[in-house]
Amino acid sequence: MSQELLTLYKLIILYILDKVKFKMTYIQLSRFILEREYMNFITLQQLLSDLCDTELIEMDDSHTNRTYLSITAEGQKTLSYFKGRIGKAIIADIDSFLAENNLELKSEASLTADYRRTAGSEYAVSLSVSERDEVLVNVTLSVPTENLAQNVCENWYRKNQQIYKYLVEELF
Repeated sequence: MSQELLTLYKLIILYILDKVKFKMTYIQLSRFILEREYMNFITLQQLLSDLCDTELIEMDDSHTNRTYLSITAEGQKTLSYFKGRIGKAIIADIDSFLAENNLELKSEASLTADYRRTAGSEYAVSLSVSERDEVLVNVTLSVPTENLAQNVCENWYRKNQQIYKYLVEELF
């Protein structure tokens, strides 16, 4: 694969991460890129690794079952120099997708669920919802097993809206 094509692929990734203005999940980014066949899975993995190594993007995989991606200031600077290399059709496709799916993408990316083992034999499960870098709800639960902690995290991703609505209705 030519260096010019690899550079274009990196610019596409940088452009997407710059346009969303929030931390995007790895799954969201890869789903868009792979469904549109901009590149294959192996190339995407290599380019994400390269972009992290050169500190143009950051990967945060501290959350259970999710990796978050964001563009760095250096990545934004690089994109500003080379954005013209991305074709107008590709930019239009990305912009259209993001405009149509912005709320769904933002909603998915604003959820976190993680757990850790406590000093005892239990696990602390931390669940949160954020919007525009402001935490709307943050709950920590103590559970007896790692399996239960994993289940709580999975259920949070599936049922967070119902749980948040319940809390608001009951507490306000």
